[in-house]
Amino acid sequence: MRSWHPAEVGFRTRRLLANWGYAARLFGRLWLPGLAALARFRLVSEQIFFLGNRSLTIIAVSGFFVGSVLSLQLYYILQSFGSAETLGMVVALALVRELGPVITALLFAGRAGTSLTAEIGLMRAGEQLSAMEMMAVDPVQRILAPRFFAGIIALPLLVALFNAVGIFGSWLVGVVLLGVDSGAFWGQMQSAVTVFGDLRQGFVKSLVFGVAVTFVALLQGYVARPTPEGVSQATTRTVVLASVWAVLALNFLLTAVMFTP
Repeated sequence: MRSWHPAEVGFRTRRLLANWGYAARLFGRLWLPGLAALARFRLVSEQIFFLGNRSLTIIAVSGFFVGSVLSLQLYYILQSFGSAETLGMVVALALVRELGPVITALLFAGRAGTSLTAEIGLMRAGEQLSAMEMMAVDPVQRILAPRFFAGIIALPLLVALFNAVGIFGSWLVGVVLLGVDSGAFWGQMQSAVTVFGDLRQGFVKSLVFGVAVTFVALLQGYVARPTPEGVSQATTRTVVLASVWAVLALNFLLTAVMFTP
């Protein structure tokens, strides 16, 4: 087993703190001066199309099959307790509260996050960011900020699409294939799912995931080494960090805060 020298431990700790400090400064630069990017909303709308519209297919297909599988699994469990009519309520709550925001954010990290990291990393490798700095153009405000706010806007919309298609898939399997009463399916769902409770909590999660995943993707691309290997490693770090820390770990904290009485 390798033993670390105290000097190496100190060096690694200092480097870790320096990286965290750099990330915090970049996050502040995205929010404060970066708000000027909203004045040029055309740049943001282009990135919403790039991040959101091109992710519609994978989000819709995934939502349909997730909702279908939930119906298949939960129907037989609920039927054993004589509660098959509550299928719509259980599926809707599972999608709106938990599965919709989490699965959409994971897919967003793998699809749009890696694209952002590769795009910014290639700009770094091609010295386009350095050229902008030489021309007194802030790359954070011109390149990173529109993509950052586009990710924040796009992810909640994709979560809404995922939930809608997932509920449709659940209805198709539960009502059409398994024979659950359609009135009970929708009635139980409408009586249990609340706008200011469940939908609000799902929206807050999707908004936080949009901030975290998009920032991780932009940060990894911005600090990537200007080599093909560096860009490749940055995209890998984006998937790992965004999936584990920006989605799964953060989801646990949000759930503990919002659902604790």
